[in-house]
Amino acid sequence: MIYRAILDELRDWKDSPDRKPLLLKGARQIGKTWAMERFGSDNFEFTAKFDFDEAQELCGVFERTRDVGRLLKELALYTDVPLEAGRTLIVLDEIQVCEAALNSLKYFCENAPEYHVVAAGSLLGVAVKKKKMKVPVGKATILTMHPVTFTEFLRTADERTWKYINELEEIRHLPEIIMSRLELEYRRYLVCGGMPEAATALLENRGTAQVDKVLQDILDLYELDFAKYAEPREIPRIHAVWNSLPSQLSKENRKFLYNVVKPGARARDYEDALLWLEEAGMVQRCFNVSRPGIPLSAYRDLSAFKVYACDCGLLRRLAKVSPEVILGGNANYTEFRGALAENAVLQSLLPQCEDTPYYWSADGRAEVDFLLPLPTENIPVEVKSERRISGKSLSVYAKKYQPSRRVRFSMNNLQQNDGLLSCPLPMADWSIRLLGICPPSSTETGEQ
Repeated sequence: MIYRAILDELRDWKDSPDRKPLLLKGARQIGKTWAMERFGSDNFEFTAKFDFDEAQELCGVFERTRDVGRLLKELALYTDVPLEAGRTLIVLDEIQVCEAALNSLKYFCENAPEYHVVAAGSLLGVAVKKKKMKVPVGKATILTMHPVTFTEFLRTADERTWKYINELEEIRHLPEIIMSRLELEYRRYLVCGGMPEAATALLENRGTAQVDKVLQDILDLYELDFAKYAEPREIPRIHAVWNSLPSQLSKENRKFLYNVVKPGARARDYEDALLWLEEAGMVQRCFNVSRPGIPLSAYRDLSAFKVYACDCGLLRRLAKVSPEVILGGNANYTEFRGALAENAVLQSLLPQCEDTPYYWSADGRAEVDFLLPLPTENIPVEVKSERRISGKSLSVYAKKYQPSRRVRFSMNNLQQNDGLLSCPLPMADWSIRLLGICPPSSTETGEQ
């Protein structure tokens, strides 16, 4: 079983003195229902799950009353466990089906805060926009769940190596045996990605064919979601944008281009399709900034951005790259290898940041893959897919803006030199912690 860090966040929520009902967001098939049920079984005497997709008559219960006392009495008829404050976790699953249930979070917050209520829904963002539903802002804690991280994968695959990395207290070269184990597990992770069923299939040694079947099933499910939840005229456009991702990211310049989606395509024709994928949690958009000021959002160029898949395993399968190419390396795999590494790094950075990373470019002369927005500084990040680290972009940026710290990810060993943190790709999940023990540069030098 893969231990999910979201369980720790849910426990923190449970013990918070100013706890509100919790709304769990995230892409399809990342384990939201499993997390809620596991959290309930580990931390409460009882878990009462109400699934609005399976039992749509539940909507009538919420539509008839806003009184929490009456609501609980009626809900008690749909479960075999008692609904008791402090002893029972109330799970509202597939809440996007019922707007009245979504609104009920407000009444639990105001009138019955002693109850532990957690809700989640598939394509919640899409449903909220399509049905013009109102999310009870300020009356619910919103928590975003991400796919299985490499940290979580490594903890299950090789706990000794995970423990070694987790206990690092200084920036120093790792033993070769640790580097070898990290690289092995990281390449396996790139094959399966963070979809729990696919990661479990690989960890249980069911073979790469089974991993690919699981990932293809998820991609097929996503395609069905387009037809089920999108406006009819948008369905072919969503298909086109989604299926263009491998081509978009395999370009040397990964900036999203609408004419890659379809020759002659215009932004106004495909912007809604891209927004749909964003709201579904299937893609992540990173905007270009003209300069690395604080906050970065003040300097973003809304017309220039890169689009990444929510999961590197799904991206690999969408591109029809075989697991053997990832595991064994291939001379013809150069362009997409960089795209996959960049996607995986973003996947690692997102759970660590309050804001989405941006990227910086300078008139086609240089491009820094990511700018990591921290409270008091923006950290430039360069991603190299293997051990070769040539390139001038980070150097151009360093000379222009003199950042106190920089990060370069590659398959080389861990080290730091005058503010430059050279970090193995498998350790991207530990970026913020490593930066905390990486001293800033002592002089305003360029690239080292």
